[in-house]
Amino acid sequence: IDREKRRGFPEAVYAPGKNNRQLHDISARIIRAGQPLLITRIDKDSYAFLKKSFSELKYNPEARIAYLKKKAVVKAKGLVLVITAGTSDIPVAEEAAAVLELMGNKISRLYDVGVAGVHRVIDKKNLLRRASIIIVVAGMEGALASIVSGMVSSPVIAVPTSVGYGASFKGLSALLTMMNSCSPGVAVMNIDNGFGAGYFASLINKK
Repeated sequence: IDREKRRGFPEAVYAPGKNNRQLHDISARIIRAGQPLLITRIDKDSYAFLKKSFSELKYNPEARIAYLKKKAVVKAKGLVLVITAGTSDIPVAEEAAAVLELMGNKISRLYDVGVAGVHRVIDKKNLLRRASIIIVVAGMEGALASIVSGMVSSPVIAVPTSVGYGASFKGLSALLTMMNSCSPGVAVMNIDNGFGAGYFASLINKK
């Protein structure tokens, strides 16, 4: 439970690989310490189990996040914009958005604006330029992060997703595209790591 002192937000609990009893005991420890509880990648059955003990626990099914706020979170400075290339990328984007909101950030969402119809994101250039930080979530070839970065002065956090056909190699193609972006100012998260993107964006935004 030391992470809150170092980072300003406590441990997040990664649910896969943990049974319900382990999730319960870890959650209880965090709650006893008076810290907010955040459980990522949790399924509905495990949430229902925990809800019996922690009645105030909330669930975001799209983001697959369970959370419990125990105290007010200090509001961060600027607007964080979360963008997806397609509708299929939304679950990863919602994971990032949920983390951002729990950490006290003001956010806006811009979904389904990928390069298959690039005018959709170009038409939103005023919104893009108001954002202090932008998270771009994209699968397939992952080109959207480079396009967005080339339009703005703010840092871009790129999140490749495992969305795509066979040659996308479950997100590896998007990951490599984002890492090889010719536009400076792009930081790349691991495949499907919406949590990491939200957390990193929040650390930048509170400075």
